[in-house]
Amino acid sequence: MTKIQIVNMRYIYIHDGSVGPHKKIDSHHIVIQKGKAWIFIVHLFLSLFSATAFYHILENFFTALLCSIILSAFLVKSLYQKLIVKESVVIFPAFGVQLETHYESGRVFRRFIPIDKILKPVLNEHVTPFTCYWSLALVVRGKEELILAFKEVKLPVKMLIPIWKALCVATCTEETMDTED
Repeated sequence: MTKIQIVNMRYIYIHDGSVGPHKKIDSHHIVIQKGKAWIFIVHLFLSLFSATAFYHILENFFTALLCSIILSAFLVKSLYQKLIVKESVVIFPAFGVQLETHYESGRVFRRFIPIDKILKPVLNEHVTPFTCYWSLALVVRGKEELILAFKEVKLPVKMLIPIWKALCVATCTEETMDTED
């Protein structure tokens, strides 16, 4: 079982080169590193802010405090469900590519793209006035738009290149030799 890791301040890249009974599945995981303290800080801020707002409206401190705690708990829960823990690209060489997004709430969103529909994996450079980042996309037959492998995270290119090379090998694209290590 091959495990390659690249660690960044925000992300951990894990490559499992041989997963499954036939050792043919190639999985690439991006784990997002986030501290849990910010949830407490956001909850505290929302509680204090809404407590002062409700106090001015209701003019009763305990009722305002109770309403603010309920409101902030609801807001934190809604934020908590949208947090992404991990994004994965699982390559089944004979079948296709599965793109997975794992959320903090336990929900997993999976998309499967058959290997014969993938024309080419591409690395895109996005330049904005303030930053520059890379993304990995798939050119898919029959789709007008590119399909992004990682929709939410903006990874450094050193984490995207091994995934791009594995996708090039799986789709029989001959561009794997263009980038030298």
